Amino acid sequence: MSVDKKTLQKRRMMGYFIDAAKQIIDERGIEALSAREVADIAGYNSATLYNYFDDLEHLTFYASLSYLKDYIYDLKCHMKSAKNPIERYLKVWECFCRHSYSMPKIYYEIFFGRHSTKLNNSIKDYYSIFPEELEDMEEDIKPMLLGQDIYERNLTLLRPCINAGYIKVEDIDKLNEMVILIYQGLLTRLVKGQTNYSAEEAKEKTLFYLKQVFISFGVCV
Repeated sequence: MSVDKKTLQKRRMMGYFIDAAKQIIDERGIEALSAREVADIAGYNSATLYNYFDDLEHLTFYASLSYLKDYIYDLKCHMKSAKNPIERYLKVWECFCRHSYSMPKIYYEIFFGRHSTKLNNSIKDYYSIFPEELEDMEEDIKPMLLGQDIYERNLTLLRPCINAGYIKVEDIDKLNEMVILIYQGLLTRLVKGQTNYSAEEAKEKTLFYLKQVFISFGVCV
């Protein structure tokens, strides 16, 4: 499907600002972002930036999405050894925790920040700007990646466990919420400096608690 010139121009401009924001994050961290410096690096003024993003946090959200690339690449290799839907589910979470706890502020921005409720549309926009990042993505990963929010993404992973008879249909919403609350709690503590867990320790604790949740619903893991 062809794209009109106005849309192409918008995507191009958004790409300039996203690349500039990512440069700052790579060099000095997400806290160092400012509209003026991003605009300077992109070669425009900050007023132009606000033609394409609601505010600095909106731009930060889009720039943060670029860091999913390494997770997605790693995930493809990580899932190959899974023998059933439960193993696949836990492998996805193991990979997700390894990456997100290594960059907690970035992942918090994506999944729990002010613009996280627009995740589905934003990710589609992002990949229309940077389509090359989709080239090596496995087809069965895309539905999970493109979920409306983290709850929907996790449900996408859990549904094969229902189809295979591991989880009862009536339990899925409760199980889903418990899993997300565990992850959000640990991620928030890391972001706020309320724990001295390393990324590896946080990952292991999350996987332990996730398995306990499955066991509590009668699932053998």
